[in-house]
Amino acid sequence: MTDNVEIINTPGTEEDAWQAWTRINAFPDAGIGDSPSVAIVAAHPDDEVLGAGGIMAVFAAAGARLRLIEVTDGEASHPDCDDRVSLASRRTEETAAALDALGVGEAVEVIRLGLPDSGLVACEDELAVKLSELTEDFSLCLAPWDWDGHPDHDAAGRAARRMHPRVLGYPIWLWHWAEPDDPRVPWDKAARFPLPDWAVERKRSAIGCFASQLEHRGGEHGPVLGEEMIAHFTRTAEVLMR
Repeated sequence: MTDNVEIINTPGTEEDAWQAWTRINAFPDAGIGDSPSVAIVAAHPDDEVLGAGGIMAVFAAAGARLRLIEVTDGEASHPDCDDRVSLASRRTEETAAALDALGVGEAVEVIRLGLPDSGLVACEDELAVKLSELTEDFSLCLAPWDWDGHPDHDAAGRAARRMHPRVLGYPIWLWHWAEPDDPRVPWDKAARFPLPDWAVERKRSAIGCFASQLEHRGGEHGPVLGEEMIAHFTRTAEVLMR
């Protein structure tokens, strides 16, 4: 598997290829529908919406206790940006709008750790300690998949798995760099969480709130979330890695 943040700027697998792969619809059910409380770990603002936004919407509607732990403020998403403080503030505002679009704004407790974007590998132990305290009372923890290919995602996923007994990882960049039946991916650990139509539509609206990730970032840096990337996250089910 890759461990290179530059995957963001390389051509990826098109969604049509994933849709043509029959196995993606045959993953077993994730079996998490009865969880009374869920802690969601996000390495960057928007990770939680992309990977588990539908799940969050469904659980909020069911009255589950939700806590969102935003590990960084996403201040490094625009390499040529000189005002990272303003960018972090913008991404925080986008997250709030996205949570409202999901219908979970009043149902989820948001905790921001303010750890350095693109620097989580160096502070993984510190993060693990924080996650131990913040996820302890929750029956389920959702975190970035720890082999996702982005160093921050991988570090956040590893830290969560070290500290909570029941963690499921949500892939983000996997859908970009991997291919159907890719031998680098442990597909036998994949599970799916089907989404009702209303949750898919809310998630689509929520993704649209992240304007900073949809725009061209200047110079040679296009949008983080291009059309093909967005297509991976508007499916009728979300995939989790056990």
